[in-house]
Amino acid sequence: MHSDPHRLPEHIPAALRNCFAAQRAAFAVQRNPSLQQRREDLRALHRLLVENREALVAAVNQDYGCRSRFETLMTELLQGQEAALDACKQLPRWMKKHKRSLDITLYPLARAYVVPQPLGVVGIVVPWNFPIALAVQPMIAALAAGNRVMVKMSENSAHLARLLQTLLPRYFVADKVSLFADAGEDGASVGPLFTQLPFNHLLFTGSPHTGRAVMSNCAANLTPVTLELGGKSPAIVAPDYPLRTAAERILWVKMLNAGQICTNVDYLFLPEGQEQAFISLAREIVAQRYPDLLNGDYTAIIDQRQYDRLQAMLRDAIDQGARAVPLCPGQAGDAARRIMPPVALLNVHDGMQVMQREIFGPLLPILSYRDMDEVLLYINARPNPLALYLFSHSRPLQAQVLSQTLSGGVTLNDTLLHSGQHHLPFGGVGASGMGHYHGLEGFLTFSKLRPVFQQGPLRTVSLLQPPYSGLPGKILDFIFWRNR
Repeated sequence: MHSDPHRLPEHIPAALRNCFAAQRAAFAVQRNPSLQQRREDLRALHRLLVENREALVAAVNQDYGCRSRFETLMTELLQGQEAALDACKQLPRWMKKHKRSLDITLYPLARAYVVPQPLGVVGIVVPWNFPIALAVQPMIAALAAGNRVMVKMSENSAHLARLLQTLLPRYFVADKVSLFADAGEDGASVGPLFTQLPFNHLLFTGSPHTGRAVMSNCAANLTPVTLELGGKSPAIVAPDYPLRTAAERILWVKMLNAGQICTNVDYLFLPEGQEQAFISLAREIVAQRYPDLLNGDYTAIIDQRQYDRLQAMLRDAIDQGARAVPLCPGQAGDAARRIMPPVALLNVHDGMQVMQREIFGPLLPILSYRDMDEVLLYINARPNPLALYLFSHSRPLQAQVLSQTLSGGVTLNDTLLHSGQHHLPFGGVGASGMGHYHGLEGFLTFSKLRPVFQQGPLRTVSLLQPPYSGLPGKILDFIFWRNR
């Protein structure tokens, strides 16, 4: 006797089981929402962001203790609003069936095409560093593709999760979009249980360590998974590039969100002899942009555990011979509020934690090089990073670095910006993740690209039926001759 394949494990909390069952039942009734319905869903999500802007900013600020209002508006709300509106505009093109060519044996009157169809119920696991953007961006892709959505927030986004649980029912019925805080009624994390649900697709953003556990949970249900992880993303400044411009753009991303960005510069390669010049420029730039680290423009480290981790990483580097150079001399930050000033690290080596683990904070290890080949050897000897940044106006050098390395994404002559483009796919490779979303690629990630062959009035393959002597053999010989 076979067990019910739709029965959910009893150890999963009832709230999760009931929500999943309701969304699955709703999808069975409406398996392929119209263009109009999908646009209504995307506009509802857009309205949620617009109409509750200040409440959302305040909730993220509460979770951080101090989160720059401007950065929340720019990197999370604006990005989400633009992406939702752009998806509305692009949807007719995305939803169209696309004609494909036919093999020679199937000409002339048959047709072949692919049609994107919704998958069903999509799960989204959201990290704490950009909790609005990293909930909304994949939600846009999933809703555009016609799916139902369940979202699980981070334990560090408790205030935002409670706010969204209050707001979402005003814009969506629960069997369309539902959101869960990380802690269940008993206070225990629901994350591992959430990823055990048999979703039709699951997108996880977080650490490689947790990503392995998520992938294992998904494997039990054969759930397709998109993993957005991280790693150590390098920046390379070439000798031909103006050092001040490079410093301005590197310091921008290194201090944005206090460095708590998965695509941040995790270590910097400078031409040998330019280290001190870069440090001097960096100090000048930081002083100009952040004359007071405590005025609200600079974001706090998310919690005490992350603050202590970064401090331990800094001490480890110093204990092993690194020279720590404060980039805000005279500003000590505020340990009680977890405001951590940026620090450059010279004389680093691979034995240090800052060169082994993703930093996710305002520490910047600096390496020097004499020849670009040694830089490429160093990068390629390590796991594929989520991002790579090259500062050079040389087209041959750009081509060399692009062809001889592999990373999730690349920005040339700047930092971070590739990851915010709606029409560029975002995703890792190898240790930094798998799969893509944003724009068309997000729509396709949450769709089944279904192949369809439609036979015409003349079935040409009938000419290849037995007995094979005579005409079938001659036709086959002709096809092989054409393909010689």
